[in-house]
Amino acid sequence: MEPTAPDDNFRHELLVLARKGKKCRITQWTKERPTVWQPTQVKNPESGFIFTEAGAWDFIADLLEAGHPLQSMILDHPPDKIGYVMKVSGGAGEREIYIKLQLGSGKIYGRSFHYSR
Repeated sequence: MEPTAPDDNFRHELLVLARKGKKCRITQWTKERPTVWQPTQVKNPESGFIFTEAGAWDFIADLLEAGHPLQSMILDHPPDKIGYVMKVSGGAGEREIYIKLQLGSGKIYGRSFHYSR
């Protein structure tokens, strides 16, 4: 199964869930959905300050709203599900920021938010 490029409706759905609040945003690690969610170890390239949890989600929503490139990929966990990746400049002297999301029923899963390795 090859992932398809996300369309505008799909991007909008991710955006709405990212903005909606804690009830719709999941970042906990589970065996089925392993995560590397580390916004408090990443500097916001716009402000130079470390992200907060809420600030990371605002940043993601702003990127989606601005049409930042979003790549689809097949996930290992859960098998054969689709994830969506954004790679963002970390700003002057910083590594790229790697963000991976997964859409669930009425939920957005934050799978990765860290500097690229």
